Amino acid sequence: MEALGRHILVELYNCSPKLLNDVAFIEREMIKAADLANATLINSTFHHFSPFGVSGVVVIQESHLAIHTWPEYGYAAIDLFTCGDSVNPWTAYKHLFKVLEAEHGSAMEMQRGPTELLEKMSIDLETLRDSTEEEILRPKLTRNVWFTDRNENLALSLRHTGNVLFRKRSPYQKVEVYETYGFGRMLAIDNMVMCTEKDEFAYHEMIAHVPMNVLDDPKHVLVIGGGDGGTIREVLRHSSVEKCTMVEIDETVIEASKKYLPSLASAFGHPKLDLKIMDGVEFVTNCPDEHFDLVIVDSTDPYQDAPSTGLFTEEFYRNVYRILKPHGVMVTQCESPYFNAHILRKAIFAFRRIFGQNNVHLYLAFIPTYPSGMWSFSFSSKDGRHPVEDVDWQKVQHFVDTHQLRYYNAEVHRAAFALPTMVRELITKEDIEVEVYTESLVDLP
Repeated sequence: MEALGRHILVELYNCSPKLLNDVAFIEREMIKAADLANATLINSTFHHFSPFGVSGVVVIQESHLAIHTWPEYGYAAIDLFTCGDSVNPWTAYKHLFKVLEAEHGSAMEMQRGPTELLEKMSIDLETLRDSTEEEILRPKLTRNVWFTDRNENLALSLRHTGNVLFRKRSPYQKVEVYETYGFGRMLAIDNMVMCTEKDEFAYHEMIAHVPMNVLDDPKHVLVIGGGDGGTIREVLRHSSVEKCTMVEIDETVIEASKKYLPSLASAFGHPKLDLKIMDGVEFVTNCPDEHFDLVIVDSTDPYQDAPSTGLFTEEFYRNVYRILKPHGVMVTQCESPYFNAHILRKAIFAFRRIFGQNNVHLYLAFIPTYPSGMWSFSFSSKDGRHPVEDVDWQKVQHFVDTHQLRYYNAEVHRAAFALPTMVRELITKEDIEVEVYTESLVDLP
C-alpha cells in the first residue's frame, strides 16, 4: 500500500542512563540521525529536565524526529515520522539504537496517509505561496536546546547553545557550565542553576555588602561555600578586611569557575584570601571561639545527598555563633519564600533560638534565574546591632559609588528589610500553615 508518510514508533531499553540525561548529546545525535537518514534539517528544540530526562524534537522538511528519555529507567521513547522516498527512517533508528547503547528495543512502522483513501484536490499551489518569493530556499537549521530546572510544580528554562563548556562529576556532585543565550554562561550543580553571568551580581552583592556595611570595619571574614567566587570577590572589595577565609568542600566548582566564569572567579588569587578545600561543618566544629567578625554561609540548596545538607542543622549554626566575636554577624542564603518556604521558616526559628528573638532579621533580593525570582537572606547579630538602624549611610553610598555596584546601594539596603506581609507572617506566626512546593529534605529542630 502506498502512503504519504512512514511513521516508526521506537522503544529502547537498558540504555546508558548517563547518555539519556545529557541534553547536548541527545540533541547532537538526533540531528546526526536525521542527517544520516538523508532528511533536510530545519529546527531542533530540546529540553533537559531536573533532575532526570531529556525531551526534544528535530523538525525536518520531511516531518520530524522526536524523543523523550527516562534515565532512571534506562528507557527512551522515539518517534520517527518521514515522508517522501528520499528519507529512510530506519537509518535513524539504527543510529540511535547504537549511540544510546541500548541492550534491546522494539519498533513498529505505520503507513500514514494511504493514497488509496485520499483524493487529490485540484488547486493551484503557486497561489498558496508569497507572490514576491522568487525561489524556494533550502532551510537553514536553527537549534533550540533548553536547560530546565524544575520540580513537580515549578520550572525555569534557559536556552543554551547545546554545547557543554564544562562537565565533571566530583565525589560530591555533578558540575557543569553552559553558554546560555539570555544570561551568558551558567553554572549548574546537579542539574540546578547556581548562577549566571547576567544576574549573579544581585545575589553576591546582597549576601556580602549588607553585613559588611553594618559591621564596623570587619577584619576577619569566613565564607562557607561559594565556590564560584562571587561572594569573596565582593567581600574583598572592602579595604578593612585583613583576611578572608573561604571553605569550599568541592574543588571542582572552583575549577569550573576559574576556567569559564572569570568575572566571578577574579578574587581567587587575592593575597588576603585563605582558601581551604574541606568540609565547612568540620572547619566550624574545630575553629577556636570568637575568631571571626562575619560568617557568610553561601551554600547550595539542601536537596537529598547534597554536600550542603550538613549546613542546615542547628548544631552547625550553634558552632557558627560560638566562633563569632562578641560583635559578630552571621548571614546565610535562606532560600525562596515561595519555593522553599518551609526551609526558610525552620531556619529563621532556629536562628532566633541561637542568637535571640530580636537579633535575627530577614531581607530579600530579586534574582531572575532563581526559583520564583524572590530570594531571601538571614542576618543574625551576636550583640543585637540592627541591620538598618546601625548603619552609616553616607559611608555606604561612598562605597557603592567607588566600586560602581550594579544592584546594592543605600536605598536597596534599607528597602530589602521591608518584607511583604506574607513573608513577615511566614517568619513570625507560630501556627501558620506553609504550602510546601517541594518535599522537605531538611528537618531543623
